[in-house]
Amino acid sequence: MTIALQNDTFLRALLRQPTDYTPVWMMRQAGRYLPEYNATRKQAGSFLKLCKTPSAATEVTLQPLERFPLDAAILFSDILTIPDAMGLGLYFAEGEGPKFERPVRDEAAVAKLVVPDIGAELKYVTDAVAQIRTALKGRVPLIGFSGSPWTLACYMVEGQGSDDYRLVKTMMYQRPDLMHRMLDVTARAVIAYLNAQIEAGAQAVMVFDSWGGVLSAGAYREFSLRYLEQVMAGLKREVDGKRVPAIVFTKGGGLWLEDIVAIGCDAVGLDWTIEMSEARRRVGDKVALQGNLDPNVLFAQPETIRAETAKVLASYGRGHGHIFNLGHGISQFTPPDHAAALVAAVHELSPAYHREGP
Repeated sequence: MTIALQNDTFLRALLRQPTDYTPVWMMRQAGRYLPEYNATRKQAGSFLKLCKTPSAATEVTLQPLERFPLDAAILFSDILTIPDAMGLGLYFAEGEGPKFERPVRDEAAVAKLVVPDIGAELKYVTDAVAQIRTALKGRVPLIGFSGSPWTLACYMVEGQGSDDYRLVKTMMYQRPDLMHRMLDVTARAVIAYLNAQIEAGAQAVMVFDSWGGVLSAGAYREFSLRYLEQVMAGLKREVDGKRVPAIVFTKGGGLWLEDIVAIGCDAVGLDWTIEMSEARRRVGDKVALQGNLDPNVLFAQPETIRAETAKVLASYGRGHGHIFNLGHGISQFTPPDHAAALVAAVHELSPAYHREGP
């Protein structure tokens, strides 16, 4: 990997180093809001085949970069690849989202869980990472990612997405020993998985704790944060003398910001429920901050998108260490030209916050 990065603004911002402007990328930036993505997905035959075909995953990872001058690419994959590799039988029901044929709901099922052989079971992911790095030709950095142990456990126990998390929370309260066993093996799998992505060429990694915010404060610390800290401690953080930054994003995690900062990540992702100014005041210069425009702003007209983008930039204020992003993934119904308006607004409005002097 000797190709020099033409645009390393995103990596420098993650490390709180000086940048000329605020870098921007969007969670779920390669997805159903893009007609070219839908065409490639149709050609692949299914979402899962798209994820498991490295050439197709490479193609869709690059599609948003052809449309928008984004400052980072993110591996196209799914957070449920780990439980799938554990043998739970991931499938996608039309219009219903991901489901597992064999959810983990009792002692026997938990006892069977082992860290998958990443080089065999998840080789399609590391192959995609390597292909994407080659195809990028140093344009922008590549982000690898995983779901958090708690978020993966939610899907593994519920067998699908959930509104009330009844099954997983019942196990958590009734049999915390089983939940901790599942979370430990899942955390070890996440570490192995992210390190394999880093070795294949990912230049930063992100852990999506999408369901951490459904927990009480005490349960969050015991069943989510503790395992996020285990993941951070196990990550490979340097390749060829260069830092590989790690981002942690707990949706609904603004209440526990200081606790998240303390686990050893380089950046914290924020949803739209916390002001950037408040988050910055609370964390100081300990980590970079990523976020946090409400994705639904992108349904408004471009002038409104620009005005709301300006508010987020102003809330963070002057200085470095901000990566502009949405507070969650971009909606499949977003008009692509509205996403373009967001990226343009960040690039046009943010340099003023990075200049020296008054």
